[in-house]
Amino acid sequence: MPEIQDPIAGLLRTYADAVYRKDVDAFMALYDEAVCVFDTWGVWVYQGRQAWRVALEGWLLSLGAERVRVEAEVMRTHCEGAFATAQGFMTYTAVSEAGSTLRAMTNRFSWVLRQRGNAWTVVHEHTSAPADFETAKLVLQRQ
Repeated sequence: MPEIQDPIAGLLRTYADAVYRKDVDAFMALYDEAVCVFDTWGVWVYQGRQAWRVALEGWLLSLGAERVRVEAEVMRTHCEGAFATAQGFMTYTAVSEAGSTLRAMTNRFSWVLRQRGNAWTVVHEHTSAPADFETAKLVLQRQ
């Protein structure tokens, strides 16, 4: 696996930490005000940080006492000027209050980042999972 380049490494660490702590504000600070998100679940597109925040809050509130560990496997990054991209896989593992694994899933992800001053934010995020041709169900485990 290639080494993750900054600024991507820092954003991925913050992303994983914010999800685990269910810290909506820290998570949302990663995203540009005008972010466009193509997420895997339910909605075709989230336009803007406020729409994405509503989706995130719904997800984190649905977890109850569970926590989610996020691990990113970055396949490719590119940084040039004020823009950077990353593509890879994110595994989300739900853990109980006692720390035992409850379930896990892996998504493909792509990010486009933009730098303004010293801050990098996600301006576009795309997550997906392949669909099984026969069943039309998402394949949430890498094989």
